[in-house]
Amino acid sequence: MVAILLIEDDPLVRRGLELALTRHGYDMRTAGTGTAGLRALTAAPPDLVLLDLMLPDLDGFEVCRRIRAHGDLPVIMLTARADDVDVVGGLEAGADDYVVKPARPAVLDARIRAVLRRSVGDPDGIRTHGDLRIDTVALTVSIRGEPVSLTPTEMRVLLTLSRSPGRVFSRQQLLEEVWEHGYLGDSRLVDNCVQRLRAKIETDPASPEYVRTARGFGYRFGR
Repeated sequence: MVAILLIEDDPLVRRGLELALTRHGYDMRTAGTGTAGLRALTAAPPDLVLLDLMLPDLDGFEVCRRIRAHGDLPVIMLTARADDVDVVGGLEAGADDYVVKPARPAVLDARIRAVLRRSVGDPDGIRTHGDLRIDTVALTVSIRGEPVSLTPTEMRVLLTLSRSPGRVFSRQQLLEEVWEHGYLGDSRLVDNCVQRLRAKIETDPASPEYVRTARGFGYRFGR
């Protein structure tokens, strides 16, 4: 599950975003000040930081600079300030994206996933999980060295899920990513595709090792 650290001083906004993004499958952690946020980063590094700009101690620009000084952890600025000078300042401080509040949780989720896609790459194009090998450049899959033939849709589902092992994707999220954003289709499309995919890559499709069910929500890869 992807861990997000939300640094936001407004307790109502903080609690609202925490609940909303938890429902989108994220492991949410929060801090109310820039200093507390930096301490939380050291104690348990997240996968991405959502950073308010107007904080009571260190402002978001300074927090972002300090994060960037120690590595490439993805940062999204989340603030009510929409002036061009603030957007430019946030990006120049090292933020990967800039979202103006209020932002709908679905939009924020999409922006988070886009930043994570850009930041978590496969340098050699190869993802290996047990006996399963996925070449994300050649778009080939093999099990124990034997090639597996997947349809384009099955391949897109596998690439989406395996991009973030352990993260739960809802059926709606998979519909948006695989069958194109905004597609208002039947979620049984996802279930049927996963069933076919399991039949091809799982040793025992009834007890899957790779594409697992998150009961009542969707699917996750491994773990």
